[in-house]
Amino acid sequence: MGFLRRCLAWGLVIGIAIALSGCDFSQFKTKTAQVPQYVDSILSEPKTFNYSQSKESPNVFSLIYEGLTTENGLTGEIEPALAESWEISPDNLKIIFTLRPNLKWSDEQPLTVDDVVFTYQEIYLNDAIPTDIRDVLRVGKSSALPKVSKVDERRVEFSIPEPFAPFLRTAGGLNIMPAHALRQFVKTLDAKGKSQFLSTWGVNTDPSKIIVNGPYQLDRYDTNQRVVFRRNPYYWRYSIPGQAKGNIERIIWKIVESPDTALLQFRSGGLDSVSVRASTFSLLKREEQSKNFTIYEGGPDFGTTFVFFNLNRGRRNNKSLVNPIKSRWFNNVKFRQAIAYAIDRQRILNNNYQGLGLLQNSPISVQSPYYLSPEAGLKVYNHDPQKAKQLLKAAGFTYNNKSQLLDADGNRVRFTLMGPTGPTASTLGAQIKQDLVKIGIKVDYTPIDFNTLGNKLDNSLDWDCALMGITGSIEPNSGANVWSVEGGLHMFNQKPVPPNEPIQGFIVSDWEKEIADLYIAGAQELDETQRKAIYAKTQQITQEYLPFIYLINPLSLAAVRNDFEGIQYTALGGVTWNIHDLREVRD
Repeated sequence: MGFLRRCLAWGLVIGIAIALSGCDFSQFKTKTAQVPQYVDSILSEPKTFNYSQSKESPNVFSLIYEGLTTENGLTGEIEPALAESWEISPDNLKIIFTLRPNLKWSDEQPLTVDDVVFTYQEIYLNDAIPTDIRDVLRVGKSSALPKVSKVDERRVEFSIPEPFAPFLRTAGGLNIMPAHALRQFVKTLDAKGKSQFLSTWGVNTDPSKIIVNGPYQLDRYDTNQRVVFRRNPYYWRYSIPGQAKGNIERIIWKIVESPDTALLQFRSGGLDSVSVRASTFSLLKREEQSKNFTIYEGGPDFGTTFVFFNLNRGRRNNKSLVNPIKSRWFNNVKFRQAIAYAIDRQRILNNNYQGLGLLQNSPISVQSPYYLSPEAGLKVYNHDPQKAKQLLKAAGFTYNNKSQLLDADGNRVRFTLMGPTGPTASTLGAQIKQDLVKIGIKVDYTPIDFNTLGNKLDNSLDWDCALMGITGSIEPNSGANVWSVEGGLHMFNQKPVPPNEPIQGFIVSDWEKEIADLYIAGAQELDETQRKAIYAKTQQITQEYLPFIYLINPLSLAAVRNDFEGIQYTALGGVTWNIHDLREVRD
């Protein structure tokens, strides 16, 4: 659900490795051996404990917070959460949510309608609080934001100026935050005139100070080692008979340096689950019975992986953000199409993913009812180097006697491809480099750490080409901040947001504007047949103009020890979407 559960933002589908010290889990486990617990791993440290400021996935928030509604991890259907029910007005312009009675925060304070109004009015809808969450709440061409008001002690009303198809999923699915703990920071300014809230609940915060409403609360965070969660006794499900069947008292996320480290720890018994990569599938499959675990397959992953060029033609301080020579290449659609034809995605799928996945062709997840398949008319770029060369020649490029590609002015075509550190990204980068040299292009692949990568894409805007991934969703409008020209994830032609320096000569292409307008229209349309037609058009445009060159959609696989009951693994929900129903039954 994008921000609604999984946080669209910078969720990398590609592994990120971070150098860190070792972690002796055995001592910690001995102390808690009698406590039902679930031990997992993450590849990077948390960046923040402030939900509104989060831009990465995975993150802690699916365990520690909930919204008015939640998403069923099996079906994707919207279900009650903090709100026990809702009523939509006949004109579809209002939703009144009724909160469950006697809700509490983890510090025993009452969770009320005032918290809901505070969360939206003073955080998500507050221009003084920069957050990408606001992008998915915008309605229509005017980008109007909903109004949120208290009806009575248990009811809260959301209203919008025009129909908005994802209204319920969007309005209900965002996490509610505690007014009594955070309001003072929102209203207080720091020395630079910014709200103190922006620096509140960073990763250096004492976990006991972080007030939550989800099934778990933060217990401890040991930098470079682990994040520990403990069961939140005041979570609403635990007070309703039959709502929660689970017994997991503690969740431990070990911070590991690489997927290979996670695999070793899983095989030695130090982890209760591990993501299964194509390269490790055969090994784990052989050990499935002897080591008492099950490999679950959840269908194609909801995320996307892609290569994309910096199409920003703007300037800062009279200097072009992108080398003008390269910018002319990147902004030539035939050039981008040639790159797409040159990349041998089937070889990537066969070699890197052992065939465990699909070729990816769309920004919309395969499981979404709005996905347009190639059979239904979506353009695809199957590997065809000769077609790539023809397109380049048609665009004015030529070859020298060394088969090197030159532009019309005789400049050799060479650019830098950057991607996150980690084995998966490095392997992909190496193969893309090999494929492009076959059509005469020299690629310099540069793996960089996540923070540096994010800074280049978000702030400096000084880069050529990147390899990235973001999480997906059933609802296309969850990607509105990718396709809106003003969106925080419109990364191929990013418009800087304050306090970053403005740029001069920012240009929006006609096709780019058309996609943005169609996303607005799709969100306005309530007829499902018409909505599907609108989003089909967006997918056709993205595949024609290729702001993103999509690569592979791997199968979502996880190995989980047979010491747990209640596992309902899916690509959408993962292992722990129903953590409240999971039970440890190990001997």
